[in-house]
Amino acid sequence: MLSPRALQEIAQVEAEIDRIEAQTIERVAVPPDNQVQQIELLGKLMLYDKQLSVNRNEACAFCHMPEAGFTGPVSELNRTTGAYPGSVRTRFSDRKPQSHAYAPLSPVLHYNPGRGDLVGGNFWDMRATGRRLGNPAAEQAQGPPTNPVEMGLPDIACAVYRAAQRPYRALFESVWGRQAFAISWPGDVEQVCARPGPPAAGEPMPVRLRPLDRGRAGTTFDQMAQSIAGYEASAEVSPFTSKFDAVLAGKAKFTPQEQAGYDLFRGKAQCNACHRDGGPGEDPLFTDFTASNIGTPANPRLPYYAENRPDALGYVANPAGSSFVDGGVGSFLANGHLLSQPSAVDQRWRKLAPDNQARIQVPTLRNVDKRPDPGFVKAYGHNGYFTSLKAIVHFYNTRDVLPRCPPHDAGEGTTCWPVPESTDNMNTSKVGHLGLSDAEEDAIVSFMQTLTDGFMPVNRQ
Repeated sequence: MLSPRALQEIAQVEAEIDRIEAQTIERVAVPPDNQVQQIELLGKLMLYDKQLSVNRNEACAFCHMPEAGFTGPVSELNRTTGAYPGSVRTRFSDRKPQSHAYAPLSPVLHYNPGRGDLVGGNFWDMRATGRRLGNPAAEQAQGPPTNPVEMGLPDIACAVYRAAQRPYRALFESVWGRQAFAISWPGDVEQVCARPGPPAAGEPMPVRLRPLDRGRAGTTFDQMAQSIAGYEASAEVSPFTSKFDAVLAGKAKFTPQEQAGYDLFRGKAQCNACHRDGGPGEDPLFTDFTASNIGTPANPRLPYYAENRPDALGYVANPAGSSFVDGGVGSFLANGHLLSQPSAVDQRWRKLAPDNQARIQVPTLRNVDKRPDPGFVKAYGHNGYFTSLKAIVHFYNTRDVLPRCPPHDAGEGTTCWPVPESTDNMNTSKVGHLGLSDAEEDAIVSFMQTLTDGFMPVNRQ
């Protein structure tokens, strides 16, 4: 299924992951003497650790590399499949990877009755609520390890077991306590953890642990996740070092085109209504942490649509097949998520499901154009339908102006658009008919390119 070009790029990304991991492991010999920095170091070690996936071949970073703004680093996958393969390489997710930069700054998911909106959480459907651990990014980190189409472990205890064998074990114990890995593992744990999830319906936790050990494994898994969130919140990942930040600090000036784009962003284009650039006491995070259905077309390139038959291991990722419609936040509230459920649904919010059907979390625009080279393709939208910033800005501008056309039409994306994947709760007030000229679209793109970190040096203290 993966093309030679994609496989070549994947090999390059994996080599870079190995290089970063080896470099980071060297720091374990003389760790920082500050506990916060120790936690950040642990989080980085685990993000770049392939051993935490079922086939020991996929680190979290495989979908979240720095050179692409901590989102998908394989140009060919972004251009073609949109989604990324998991540890079982024939399984693909239903969505494109989000950036995890700035994710720890999302508030714990809550309902704001004044706005009539759910606010906060992580993941496109907000399902990492943060209600249990107090940190949505930590709960987000708990999704991929046991997601069958991602890292694929059959049990969270497998992540703990694998971490216990890694070079960072002693550092983990010094930060979180010697009890972290003081677990009596069953004799078949290696075999159980090498078998891709999901587990059999009758045995949701196939690593057979005594109750005390099960509780200990759960706590350690929480601490692994909190370490990852600690790293994601660090100045290495969420640094506020873009040209936009330099302009705010009076250390740089926008070009005339960038300034025109910023004025449009805040005015005629209405971008700032959801992708907020800050306010009194509010960091410019370029999201308001709510959800919206902008009417994105379905992405027919997603391999997920074909995952409706049992794979070699008998697993069916997508029983709905080609009729799958991403219900976004509404589906999470009503049913949980088919592939991973890191946070429990608050039963009191079930009644909000119809008003949130097909709504997708507003992503931050920070690093939206960060890429390793100008020819690198990035994917946009929850399903990766758009493959350039210009295309998605053009869509916001013309969704309701241009005629509808079938997928793969010659004019698709320029003179016509396919139907939305879902029209439920579709945003018609801020999207669809903005009246922007081609030059104004370009100016907005130019402004968004000022949100790429690395313009100013990072102070990592």
